[in-house]
Amino acid sequence: MSSGRKTLTAFLATICALVLGIVGLGAGWPLRVYPLLALALIVASALFAGVPNRRRGTVPQQFLLEPDRPIEEPERWERAVCAVALPSAEEDYDFLFSATVRWCPLPVAPDAPQINAGALAVDAVLDRARHIAALHPPHRASLTQHYLHGALATMLPDPTGRVTAMAEGVGLRLSDADEERLRKLSTVRKDEEIWEHERNWERNKRAYLSNDVLKDPGSAVVWWMARNDDAIEKTVHLIGPLAQLSSAAHNQEVPETFRHLVPTARPEQEAPPTGSIPAANGHGSTAGLFFDGTGPAPGSATSNGSGFADQVDRLMTSAGLAAEGPERALFARRLADLLVGAGCGERAAEVRSAFDAPAAPAGPSDPEPAGSSDNAATTTDS
Repeated sequence: MSSGRKTLTAFLATICALVLGIVGLGAGWPLRVYPLLALALIVASALFAGVPNRRRGTVPQQFLLEPDRPIEEPERWERAVCAVALPSAEEDYDFLFSATVRWCPLPVAPDAPQINAGALAVDAVLDRARHIAALHPPHRASLTQHYLHGALATMLPDPTGRVTAMAEGVGLRLSDADEERLRKLSTVRKDEEIWEHERNWERNKRAYLSNDVLKDPGSAVVWWMARNDDAIEKTVHLIGPLAQLSSAAHNQEVPETFRHLVPTARPEQEAPPTGSIPAANGHGSTAGLFFDGTGPAPGSATSNGSGFADQVDRLMTSAGLAAEGPERALFARRLADLLVGAGCGERAAEVRSAFDAPAAPAGPSDPEPAGSSDNAATTTDS
């Protein structure tokens, strides 16, 4: 008998003795009754303790008697697929699909042909995944992966009706090269969008300035007053520049009404700037062609011969003709010929004497030099 059963028997016997004692004292039982009650309690306790425990255990008796038998491992019907290309919504960008395919054969007729259940299950899962992946863009690979997790988590029969298949551990990604291309395209798209917005902003600003602010001098003055309403006197002084700005914006002359307010940039009496080329004089002379404003104009009362030669020298130097090169003498000779044709014999003689090499004297039997006629013409003119 177990210790728990003994403890329970003693506890019940004690309770019964106490109850009978209290009842006997209350009822006034004689003293000879108490030994009989004690004996009866002892006998009852012994009988209760000797009753066998007939409660059936949780483990069947045959399993308690037989030795442990090895538990057979259930057959696992699964196959792993890795990096299978699935088309996306954009051409030439494929997802790489990986998963563990699980399947269960379906009951068939005894005379049904043998099949490769794993191949049918993998084909069924890939077909379901292909239709789903083709609806999603490649840059949403992570979102499409979670979508496939739910879509392939149900056992569904394959088209032949021989197996039911599902997928676990679904993975979906792009190749590293495609991810880099999509990242670059995304950056270019964003930059192009920013550039387009900036271009539209600039175009709108130009249209606002041209068609509204600088529409005419009056609009320009009103626009300036709206932005500087506390500078009336300053605005009055800016009417001329604003009129000039408005006319320049539309490629027009300043209106006659505002022309007297436009500041003159260069007085008419101001000498032409250095390097300018004034028109030829009334006699067709090119004496002022090389005048740079640093000395008296050629042909004037204060001009001398060396001044014109110096100006020709500066012209050839600025043109890049070497000081000792043959090109310099050729240029001087042709310039002298042009001056002779224009009736400027003195200038031609000055250029020849300063730059052109003197011709060798002709002998008795030598033909007449080519420049002799020109020299004679020059002497006659002078």
